[in-house]
Amino acid sequence: MKVGIVGASGYSGEVLVKLLLGHPHVELAAVTSRTHAGKALGSVILSLRGADHGLKFVDSDPAALAAGDIELFFLALPHGAAATYAKALVAAGKRVIDLSADFRIADLATYQKYYGEHHAPALLSSARFVLPEITPPAWKSEAKLVAAPGCYPTSILVPLVPLLRAGVVAREHIVANSFSGVSGAGKKVEEAYLYVERAESAKAYGLVKHRHLAEIEEQLTLHTGAPIIIQFNPHLAPMRRGIATTITVPGAPGATIESLYAAWRAAFDEAPFVQLLPAGETPDTAHVTGTNRIDISAVHDPRTGNFVITSAEDNLVKGASGQAVQIMNLWCGFPEIAGLA
Repeated sequence: MKVGIVGASGYSGEVLVKLLLGHPHVELAAVTSRTHAGKALGSVILSLRGADHGLKFVDSDPAALAAGDIELFFLALPHGAAATYAKALVAAGKRVIDLSADFRIADLATYQKYYGEHHAPALLSSARFVLPEITPPAWKSEAKLVAAPGCYPTSILVPLVPLLRAGVVAREHIVANSFSGVSGAGKKVEEAYLYVERAESAKAYGLVKHRHLAEIEEQLTLHTGAPIIIQFNPHLAPMRRGIATTITVPGAPGATIESLYAAWRAAFDEAPFVQLLPAGETPDTAHVTGTNRIDISAVHDPRTGNFVITSAEDNLVKGASGQAVQIMNLWCGFPEIAGLA
């Protein structure tokens, strides 16, 4: 099957390129970039020198892409830009997996509150938010357009949703503290992301109204049947990639660490990319970097009655491009782990 990447020169785009070039069931037939149009792929993504399959960047023209024979496109673009391409590609019958935030939020008013104007609101009703480990499989036959989850939301929703569904944890007083590698900000030249600013430095940012909060709370509500509000505290950490999240949540009456792990095992027994660590063995971003895996664990604090849940993932793989390939595999009937393990 022929696939293409729109916006292939950013961090998530680069990871997508490498994953798709090695995928056994697809042919990467187009990589686009307005900045690098006409350049050989290996001259821009230097790690692919001599191994870029002769591909060259082409201009990002929605109409031209829609008219071609590529069956599925990945949109690795900033929010706002992706919607324009999705309109043209979906109308032409192409499958689209969007890595931006444009179709992650079903409610238009919520999107506008956090992101501003939406450039393809008519597509919101047909878009499907897909987190493979927790989204019911009906999306595979219903979807025309799939929104791949964000990196922070993945690190929170994967461990938390099964516990809320099982009634193991409370629905209130949930606090999530997350630390992200600098690549999560994308390729940009800003003073705040210079090496001398970020090395040996960690800081909170986006408190109270980080954009991913809208996605997290909407999905928690949709998956559990009633509104859920959480306290989300993102931090920028002095590392290139990775997400480390700690979630503190009161246990439900009578819940034990054994019942928590039983809920996880029931949810993730057939999930190839979720690794349950023993209680007390906290996951480390160093061990998931470069993989499509999310490691999770939990402990119970008898003093406070809280469960303390931890997760770790690679923000560019399980938090972005690897998860997008995982979605493609499921959507197209390939083995879920194809090209990822």
